[in-house]
Amino acid sequence: MRIFITGGAGFIGSALVRHLIENTTHEVLNFDKLTYAGTLSTVERVAGSDRYRFVQGDICDAEAVRAAIAEFRPDVITHLAAESHVDRSIDGPGAFVQTNVVGTYVMLAEARSYWLSLDDDAKAAFRFHHISTDEVYGTLGETGLFTEETPYDPRSPYSASKAGSDHLVSAWGHTFGLPVLITNCSNNYGPYHFPEKLIPLMIAKALDGEKLPIYGKGDQVRDWLYVEDHVRALQAVFERGEPGRTYNVGGHNERQNIEVVKTLCAILDELRPRADGRPYAEQMTEVADRPGHDKRYAIDASRIGAELGWAPDETFETGIRKTVEWYLANEAWWRPLVAAKASERRGVAA
Repeated sequence: MRIFITGGAGFIGSALVRHLIENTTHEVLNFDKLTYAGTLSTVERVAGSDRYRFVQGDICDAEAVRAAIAEFRPDVITHLAAESHVDRSIDGPGAFVQTNVVGTYVMLAEARSYWLSLDDDAKAAFRFHHISTDEVYGTLGETGLFTEETPYDPRSPYSASKAGSDHLVSAWGHTFGLPVLITNCSNNYGPYHFPEKLIPLMIAKALDGEKLPIYGKGDQVRDWLYVEDHVRALQAVFERGEPGRTYNVGGHNERQNIEVVKTLCAILDELRPRADGRPYAEQMTEVADRPGHDKRYAIDASRIGAELGWAPDETFETGIRKTVEWYLANEAWWRPLVAAKASERRGVAA
């Protein structure tokens, strides 16, 4: 198939690009604006494939989207391009509304126009796959899981913008008959993760001897999903998922944030000990919590398992070790991003 990927130079998008080029016979078009969090170094190892091409473009630019779709003629559009950092959404919500809501509207409008131009067989086979987050569901108590029927209750400008985009996609399916698919995933981690997010941020700060900031008590719980498991799920959904269906994707790996940081510290103690021989965990320090910080996320991924046969390959223990090993072996990739102050604290104002 011909797969049009928006945001294919970002963290999850680039993992999908690499996976499809290296493990399938699909053709891929990577459509990415190359913002601060997108770099073509993430797809460098597959860029020479004759099944891969790149177009620099903004999902809010209807003319650019239209031209790229018309030239590539995709069977599937997988829409990953988004502003995704909660702290940044607190400092500047407008960019999140523009990219995540308006950009998704543009993608839907152009996808529908293209879909209507197809013959009956191609029209029936076409899919618009929107990739979203479990944060649209709000927060959980100590028990329970998010299912595909959980009511939306977003708590941050980021999650509100993603909830809005989910609703637009659903509406285009119901109103216009566009064959849409939605996936809502839990927290991803793995190689090429931009170093403003928890896991790569803590690795970078630990290695540089800086304090490891823990929001509040660090007792917020997240379900951690290794990015390569996630992109296998995305492939299963756009290849075999039922149009109009939502699929939750989770790693079955609930951990408190403070547990995650302690695990990182222990692995670093083993693989890259401090010069003074002291444990990295000594660098941990509590800082003011993020405003409106959701307490717990956890995904019920039984639907995608039962209907599409997907399950994660990585446990948290295996995935986090692979991640630390990758960051230790690829300092040349992330150090320039840290030097550009990608790891500065944001989102502190209530």
